Amino acid sequence: MISTELVDTVIHNVMIYNGEYCDPKLGGVAIMGERIVTIGNVSHCRAKHYVDGQGCALAPGFIDVHTHDDLEVLRNPHMLNKLSQGVTTVITGNCGISAVPFRGAEKLVDPINLLGDEVEFRFATLAEYQSQYAKVRPSVNTAMLIGHTSLRAQVMPALGRTATSDEIAQMQALLTEALADGALGFSTGLAYANANAASFAEVCDLIQCLVPYNGIYTTHLRTEFDAILDAMDEAFASAKSAQVPLVISHLKCAGKNNWGRAKQVLAHLQKQRQHQAVCCDCYPYAASSSTLDLKQVTDESEIFITWSEPHPDMAQRTLKDIASMWQVSLLEAAQRLSPAGAVYHCMDEQDVQDIVCHEHSMIGSDGLPCDPHPHPRLWGTFPRVLGQYARQLHALDLSLAIHKMTALSSRTFGLKNRGEIKEGYFADLVLFDAKTISDQATYSQPHKQARGIKQVWVNGRTSFKEGDDQFSIQQRHRAGQFLVRSQDKE
Repeated sequence: MISTELVDTVIHNVMIYNGEYCDPKLGGVAIMGERIVTIGNVSHCRAKHYVDGQGCALAPGFIDVHTHDDLEVLRNPHMLNKLSQGVTTVITGNCGISAVPFRGAEKLVDPINLLGDEVEFRFATLAEYQSQYAKVRPSVNTAMLIGHTSLRAQVMPALGRTATSDEIAQMQALLTEALADGALGFSTGLAYANANAASFAEVCDLIQCLVPYNGIYTTHLRTEFDAILDAMDEAFASAKSAQVPLVISHLKCAGKNNWGRAKQVLAHLQKQRQHQAVCCDCYPYAASSSTLDLKQVTDESEIFITWSEPHPDMAQRTLKDIASMWQVSLLEAAQRLSPAGAVYHCMDEQDVQDIVCHEHSMIGSDGLPCDPHPHPRLWGTFPRVLGQYARQLHALDLSLAIHKMTALSSRTFGLKNRGEIKEGYFADLVLFDAKTISDQATYSQPHKQARGIKQVWVNGRTSFKEGDDQFSIQQRHRAGQFLVRSQDKE
């Protein structure tokens, strides 16, 4: 407790949501350097900077647990799309794709190409990536998972089969090296063609590498459609084979045949929690976004094309309209457009709401920053949960929503001294108006900045203020750090 010592910043007259699922308390927070030093009564603190919160909510900085920002934090280190949502930490390397390792494979395979252009992939090891990160010093903290498909691409000449024992050994060596350098864990994207042929044994052999490092396993399930329960069982068994914690990525009930099954899927997850450490992440939208997958081409729901290499002029049109224009089937149109990107309006809103509001789901944007016309989740995910789901729909309590963005995330991923407002913790903080916070990004205007975020601190430094745009945010100090997983058992 500091009595009369000078501190750097005092934030007073705020409702403090400390990251736990509990009622907020009126008070203040004092910051010295990178850390929180006083909470509650800060009237005795003398500060260089005073911020009157005017009764707004003060929460731990939001942790985006599901991103594809591996190269974006280096490409656009000011990260306005995340800071303007209150996000102070991003977890990269999801869905089996990561920027590390890359050791000169001839071509970027799908969906690794979602992360950036081939020339940007130049990090053979996580240590090399961390060195460049330290030079650039992005505005947000970053942690990385190592992707299964990225490992496969380094050691396998063809990815349409399961790996040989020698190839698995090579992947294990690459994964272990990255874990030793501080990677959080291992991710898979088994639904994608370049990982789908991987056997259960291949995945389990790689998961074993996590054990000495207390690593975590996250997975984009082998399917999110009709056979989702079987896919979940495979994920449960994979993680349980090494007794490591599991996160199911962007849990959803995709496809019209699956609509209305969220409660069943969540009950399946909850039952398994009695036997192992498992949770999920999700985003608050009824549409997904990825590369154009021929297996998902159907007339059941709208498919919106966001980019196409062979036909760039067809971007920002629906696949149905393109097929009609060309007078071909949907599948033939998709084949002509590929490689391409797409937004799939494939979910039921009530299912989405059920998963978002589940006590053990974390919030992750799954945004694609390289997409020229991205899904609105890239700019709107966190304010949408707080504004639409908590305030407007009353679907979940505000403190629970914040918990799912902060303390639950930091504990799950082993981010030490993050995700909570506690003395001695890093001062990653977001000040927002709970009465006005709202997402503004839409499918037609996906780059619109959210409303209601007043100020954001990363490691004690002001990194965003309401009204900041692309130019003004470039004048701010960048204070992000590369985070490694705590070796402490959760």
